[in-house]
Amino acid sequence: MPLDIIGLMKDLALDRPIFHSEADFQHALAWHIHEALPDCQVRLEFKPSLPERMHLDIWLRLPRSRVAIELKYRTQRLLLKKAGESFDLRNQVAQGGGRYHFIEDIRRLEQVVTHKTAKAGFAVLLTNDPSYWEPSQRTTLDDEFRLHEGRKIGGDMKWSDPTRPGPRSVGEEPIHLGGSYDCVWRDYSSLGEGKFRKFRYLMVKVP
Repeated sequence: MPLDIIGLMKDLALDRPIFHSEADFQHALAWHIHEALPDCQVRLEFKPSLPERMHLDIWLRLPRSRVAIELKYRTQRLLLKKAGESFDLRNQVAQGGGRYHFIEDIRRLEQVVTHKTAKAGFAVLLTNDPSYWEPSQRTTLDDEFRLHEGRKIGGDMKWSDPTRPGPRSVGEEPIHLGGSYDCVWRDYSSLGEGKFRKFRYLMVKVP
């Protein structure tokens, strides 16, 4: 049975329309998968036996396949209370770094699938920051890492100005993707009127 990430995200949003952090998102999705698919073994921070050292956010052993999931949760400043629980999301600046690391997740999943550690991989980026799904109106250093609706990513990607690479905390190396992927954004949740109250997600399946 193929993993229905879209269906899982839709159901998860009913109970958890917002998260405190990426770790909160990771644990909530993993627990939801555990409840929805009782025959599935769920592991967090799984370390595959690969030449490249890495840890996978979620690794699933299904009856007939194995699946790897990498998650990103990027936020804009939002302070609200939902069902009696207070959420204080910070403004995660450096959106270029967020895009870079999401594409790096896709590259890592390609390695996982190539080495048959998993049959398929899913990279999921959840955010309330419209700059991720809307096209930019100006030229920026991270043009090749853009993820806006309708964009296709693949092949070699690098910072647009070779004399001004991305900050070392982000990553300076170009990224090569073996596959080609369409950026299709889906609504996750809407928390009323106001700025940054809509959450959307981008899901990329490998292969």
